[in-house]
Amino acid sequence: MDQILTHWRTSGAQWAEYALPKLLIIVLVTLFFQSVLRVVTRKLEDFSKEAHVRTGLRAQQLRTLASVIGSVGTAVIYFLAAMQALPLFGVDVKPILASAGIVGLAVGFGAQTLVKDVINGFFILLENQYDLGDTVKIAGVTGTVESMTLRRTTLRDPNGAVHVIPNSEIKVVTNLTRDWAQINLTVTVDYQEKSERVIQLLQAVADEVYADPKFKEQLIAAPEVLGIERVAGAEVDYLMIAKAQPNQQWAVGRELRRRIKETFQKNNVRTPGPAKVVVTEAKSSGKSEE
Repeated sequence: MDQILTHWRTSGAQWAEYALPKLLIIVLVTLFFQSVLRVVTRKLEDFSKEAHVRTGLRAQQLRTLASVIGSVGTAVIYFLAAMQALPLFGVDVKPILASAGIVGLAVGFGAQTLVKDVINGFFILLENQYDLGDTVKIAGVTGTVESMTLRRTTLRDPNGAVHVIPNSEIKVVTNLTRDWAQINLTVTVDYQEKSERVIQLLQAVADEVYADPKFKEQLIAAPEVLGIERVAGAEVDYLMIAKAQPNQQWAVGRELRRRIKETFQKNNVRTPGPAKVVVTEAKSSGKSEE
């Protein structure tokens, strides 16, 4: 019995001398990283409450990110700490690591797409690539963002159809309404019309729309007529551009087309065909004819 007690005392003294300092270091490092993680998540939560962050979805996204970072970070920190601490108590962690590897491999194969969805969704939210109400083109679909989660993005296209897109399918994001949107209109008239007269009439329309209180709020700056964009046969194209507030470019574009048509009719501006005014989106194959 005395030998057993002596062995325990000797083993305990050796453990306290060699293992206890390592255990204390592991505990201190774990507490340090846990504190850093709490600071990061708290900063995200505080940022979601600031005035310049859009209320609703964006604030909710930041809180979701804080929760995900906190949960995943805590699990990783404690797992690594346990793997470092268990050998100090004589526990072989190799079987645990092997089992974790097998489980991770199985989950990875079984939920590979889901993992890609969540990882891609995490970075979309973190980088704020688009927000609720933005008009975007992703995965070949153009529409307005109606909802966003870590797994999928829901768009509604101009025809009213709803598209649910897994985040793993999103490779390139084209945001058509971030900060501002540009309107590029190509106005086609007859070759015989004098350029100065056409430019003056178009600029008058641009100034008239910008002076209208209803549309001035939707515009960032007055529309401009840049001049002749193309000469082809009996047709000449003139380019007009305007910067509009997000999601307002279509309403402003329709008003510009309407007023261009009325101005051309009033001033007898010759167009490519009888009773036809051609105003197209620049670099677009579609035409709006009246």
